[in-house]
Amino acid sequence: MTSIMTNSAAMSALQTLRSINSDMETTQNRVSSGYRVETASDNSAYWSIATTMRSDNKALSTVKDALGLGAAKVDVAYTGMNSAIDVVSEIKAKLVAAREPGVDKTKIDKELTELKNQLVSISQSASFSGENWLNNTTTAASGTKNIVGGFNRDSGGLVSITTLDVNTTSTTLIGAANESLGILTKDIDANALDADSTSTTARNYYLIDTGSTTGTSAAGAAVTLTATTTDAEVEDMIRVVDSMFNQMTDAASNLGAVNSRISMQEEFVSNLMDSIDSGVGRLVDADMNEESTRLKALQTQQQLGIQALSIANSSSENILSLFR
Repeated sequence: MTSIMTNSAAMSALQTLRSINSDMETTQNRVSSGYRVETASDNSAYWSIATTMRSDNKALSTVKDALGLGAAKVDVAYTGMNSAIDVVSEIKAKLVAAREPGVDKTKIDKELTELKNQLVSISQSASFSGENWLNNTTTAASGTKNIVGGFNRDSGGLVSITTLDVNTTSTTLIGAANESLGILTKDIDANALDADSTSTTARNYYLIDTGSTTGTSAAGAAVTLTATTTDAEVEDMIRVVDSMFNQMTDAASNLGAVNSRISMQEEFVSNLMDSIDSGVGRLVDADMNEESTRLKALQTQQQLGIQALSIANSSSENILSLFR
């Protein structure tokens, strides 16, 4: 039946054209934004996953910054410790020289004084971002310092922070307020270091006197030389300084291990961030090759739809010929 009131062909063509235009708008949005899933209405599941992972990636970026800050602190502490090791090694060499007969011990002591001052300067200068792991100015042990090393999300969606721990108690060279906390300021028993000793009486020595009256002060003898210093006392000082040297070497090794761990963690976090970006991209990014092909096809369909609608609309005009 032909009707001038209801044009079924035109309505069908118009419905098809509307569908084509809607698909074309979607494709054009994908091409312009670069996203296949840009909003939750596009694909709520993928959008939710992508949004969460982008947020986690921002957290990982902060972790990366924290690792950089931690690495700087470790580097400063290691540099200071390494320099102090060189100075202590020089002190040990001076003491060995003082053991030689006929040597003017008072002149060597002047050199020792300057070397001690250098150790104090190194310890006080090894500070970064307000933290000094070599010079403890409190009466309590400096304890363990934490460096943020990771951001984790488990299968239940719960998050946690991974930290890298550094025992700075073992790296303290000078206990400014409590001499018993510093490698260079605490008492070290030379008798316990003497393999040939049969005595049980402690012969304590310390290298640097901070002058502190708080905390626990060193009660032994200072590593200093006078004209009356005996050879046995010099040998005790050598043993004590060598013990300090070994403790500092161990501390430097630990700092080096932490520094290596931080470097590996920084590389891992960078690779993890790249992997997350790649994974999110697979979920929400538009395939430009596919979208451009679809857009070309839709443009062709749109032209054909317009042509079909034009043909459907012209059928009503043909009815006029029946009344001529």
